[in-house]
Amino acid sequence: MKKVLSTLALCVMLLSAAAQNNADPVIFEIGGKQIHKSQFMKDFLKSIGKDPAAEPTACTYEKRKALEDYVQLYVNFQTKLADAYAMGLDTSKYLLDELGVYRRDLAAPYLIDSATMMSLLREAYERNHFALHAAHILVPCQESASPADTLKAYNHAMELYQKALENPDFYSVAQKEMHDQRIDNIDPLVRDKANEVNPYEGDLGAFTVFDMIYAFESAVYSMQPGQIHTPVRSRYGYHIIKLFDRYPYYGKVQLAHIWVSDQDPNAHGRIKSAYDQLKNGEDFAVVCKNNSDDPGTSKSGGLMPELACNQLPFEYVEAVSKGLKVGEFTEPFRSRFGWHIIKLIKQEPMPDFESLIPYYKSRMTRGERSTRPQHIFIEQCKQKYNFVDYTKVKTSKKKKAPYAASLDAVRAVMTDSVFSAIFNYDSNQITDMRPLFKIGDRQYNSRQFARYFYKHKKVYPICPLDIFVADRYKDFVDAMVLKYADDHLEEDNAEFGDLVDEYRHGLMIFSYNDIKVWGRALRDSAGFEAFYNRMAPTHSYDDTNDAVYFWNHRARVNVVTVADSACLAPAKAVKLVNKAVDKGWGMTDLQSKLNDKVSKKKCTAEEPVTIELQVVEAGNQTLLSKNEWGKGVYAHPMEKGYKILIVEQILQPELKSRDEARGYYLNDYQNYLEEQNNIELRKKYNVVIHQEVIDNITY
Repeated sequence: MKKVLSTLALCVMLLSAAAQNNADPVIFEIGGKQIHKSQFMKDFLKSIGKDPAAEPTACTYEKRKALEDYVQLYVNFQTKLADAYAMGLDTSKYLLDELGVYRRDLAAPYLIDSATMMSLLREAYERNHFALHAAHILVPCQESASPADTLKAYNHAMELYQKALENPDFYSVAQKEMHDQRIDNIDPLVRDKANEVNPYEGDLGAFTVFDMIYAFESAVYSMQPGQIHTPVRSRYGYHIIKLFDRYPYYGKVQLAHIWVSDQDPNAHGRIKSAYDQLKNGEDFAVVCKNNSDDPGTSKSGGLMPELACNQLPFEYVEAVSKGLKVGEFTEPFRSRFGWHIIKLIKQEPMPDFESLIPYYKSRMTRGERSTRPQHIFIEQCKQKYNFVDYTKVKTSKKKKAPYAASLDAVRAVMTDSVFSAIFNYDSNQITDMRPLFKIGDRQYNSRQFARYFYKHKKVYPICPLDIFVADRYKDFVDAMVLKYADDHLEEDNAEFGDLVDEYRHGLMIFSYNDIKVWGRALRDSAGFEAFYNRMAPTHSYDDTNDAVYFWNHRARVNVVTVADSACLAPAKAVKLVNKAVDKGWGMTDLQSKLNDKVSKKKCTAEEPVTIELQVVEAGNQTLLSKNEWGKGVYAHPMEKGYKILIVEQILQPELKSRDEARGYYLNDYQNYLEEQNNIELRKKYNVVIHQEVIDNITY
């Protein structure tokens, strides 16, 4: 019975293997390595830009030829790759350096949570549809402040929040707070400004997404006009925020404006008069020049540069957001600076989401918004790779026992020098070698933590050392978790692994071709000479494909150039040149005769007459016109002087010499070496192409 069951099991296994082979048959065998149809088709479809999920279409001659051509290219590539690995090119310094740079840049998008990133990008786009006008009161509090100082700052912020709720004038609360902060400041220059009064203390003007730190931005975009937000924590401290207004965002604009300063008692009368002139059809630029108090723009018709909303007074943003159209101007309105009329000159509408993604990503390089996708990714990696923090694991579940590991050993070697980047330590001082944490199969101890901090030391805000060490420990943990994930990207992410392999193989093939083909062709002078001697006699002038190896009809032309007609009259020069041709003078004699005829009084040119021999080829020159393609003398006027062309000989077509056609022969020699190498590689690696599999491919 057991024998029967074993036989049945074997049959099932064989049938299963056969089914798999039928579904994904072997298409090539190269050096004992089997390449399946699925792998080949993945690369082939990518090369022609076709979606692998798309349904096959009708077979045509062109499609069949494209497939067959790619088969040969693919086999050549795979055999070269096998030989490159055999030569150890995958471990060359050139490859490792180049691949390292590429991989580092390529890995960055894979070391964040892409869903969080896309959510933040979409959030930014939705917020970008509005500009806000707000003010705030800041209670300073460093991120590294002690718990006691943090609580003190928070309690004070809550007191201010209550005062702001009770007082309809938010600015007066902000003024009082800034006065008190200046009085308490140890800097005498700041204290001296304590009695300065800003009627709009804390006002932020108009702004939109990315103009404020993320925590502040998120809070204010959650508010409705007139609301005051409970204290919001940022890296600067606690903010009490009041939102005054929310405007539909219109994109970047260019405005022209007329501004009348409120220091003029008749400001309202002047702006009203300017408005009446505009309503009567007067030109905006003229009215602006005669009425505006802005010295920077009044002479240019009030034209301002293209500005975003955070670069404009919020009153301007409000006026534009009410639907002002290009070419229209507003009624007079008042701001804290005086009276204004603005005209919309140009407006760039807000682009669609996809167009703004690159810009948003470039803005998300710092702050909480940029780090959140990575922080979420780190937490996911901790779960995935079984992260354990031994500083937070107790030795006993029944008793409140000490932690299994601690940061005390690192804390003990740190002094206040850590805040000024001059920190140094002796690793032998750290004797506690218990692991602090583990990620996957790696563990890290106090010495490694101290080494990491020393390597990344910089200037930090001063804070209690216990808090400082805890913050740096978190940085260390995050960095090592990211490194572990980075080191395992290829095995965890097939797409990333394919991209790295593709680049690696490309570098290997480049090096391989340089060694076996391109570089060899340049170095092998004897081989190149033999190739030239073998190929040159096979070329025919009558074969259009061989045209590059032959000279067409050519003309030997002595070009006489007279720099200025004042030096020598053209008629005299032509007469002398014709005489030289008739008598068979050499060009040296001709130049001497021409120089003798040069007027010394009228000629100021440094070289009044020059003669140069040129050999020009028919169809590849601009010196001679069609009618001048024969022996003779031809005059050509120039801007100041003239040229006289002496066509002394027409050369018949002939084969170029090796040096004259070196580039073409070198290219042919490289192609020859490539073909020979491909033939040798197919023999060396016993290439087998399963044509029956190829014949059944549809795409």
